[in-house]
Amino acid sequence: MNFHGLEVRQKALTMLRDGMGNREVARLMKIPPGTVSYWLHMDRAKRGEAVTTRPSLLCPICDDRSLDHPAYAYVLGLHLGDGHISHYAKHRVPSLMITMDDSWPGLQDAAEAALRAVFPHNATCRVRSKGCHNIKVYFKHLNCLFPQHGPGRKHERPIALLPWQQQIVAAHPWEFVRGLIHSDGCRNMNWTTRVVKGERKRYEYPRYWFTNVSDDIRRLYTDTLDRLGVEWKDCTRHGKPYNISVARKASVALMDARVGPKY
Repeated sequence: MNFHGLEVRQKALTMLRDGMGNREVARLMKIPPGTVSYWLHMDRAKRGEAVTTRPSLLCPICDDRSLDHPAYAYVLGLHLGDGHISHYAKHRVPSLMITMDDSWPGLQDAAEAALRAVFPHNATCRVRSKGCHNIKVYFKHLNCLFPQHGPGRKHERPIALLPWQQQIVAAHPWEFVRGLIHSDGCRNMNWTTRVVKGERKRYEYPRYWFTNVSDDIRRLYTDTLDRLGVEWKDCTRHGKPYNISVARKASVALMDARVGPKY
């Protein structure tokens, strides 16, 4: 990335104030057109002139832009499961990337649709990887919308929702649960055997699993299930909490009505 000194910037602003177009200034001074546009925008704002900010730059938290709450609750669930924010030096803005398995193309469509609803003015894309696609969006204020982002793995640091996030999840709990299940959960058929009148019979029944190493993320999931009246059970792996099971018939019926199997 090239950094331009104050003298270069001032020379460009003088040309712009004299009426020269952005592209012409960029061509003469061999500066990216976007840089020239940004300098002009900041110069006008500093001088008190009326300026407009592109919708793609506005943040729901910093600028009070409208936010699609149901879509955000779903994306938040996806992010806590299979999403992360990347800050690459070669990119001007960070990217949110949600990894979705190719076995579930419908979930990839749902994730992309939700990102478009949360970021209506920012382009989304899919990046192919081995056996999956990364659903991505670039936005300068991703850390404002997803303050749970931080260095290291999620299960190695505290994960807690801010009050405004708690309000959204409380208003749209099923969307949050769907996001968590679509990222780190599944619906499958479990089975057991029982002896009936001296004969052992096999019984099958549906069960929802949610698997996450982070105690905090599992707690966010189970706290939401409690508010929804869904019964759940902790299941351990090698003596450590790992899976959350929903197997009671009435609770599975609730999950089926609002979440359903992956597709």
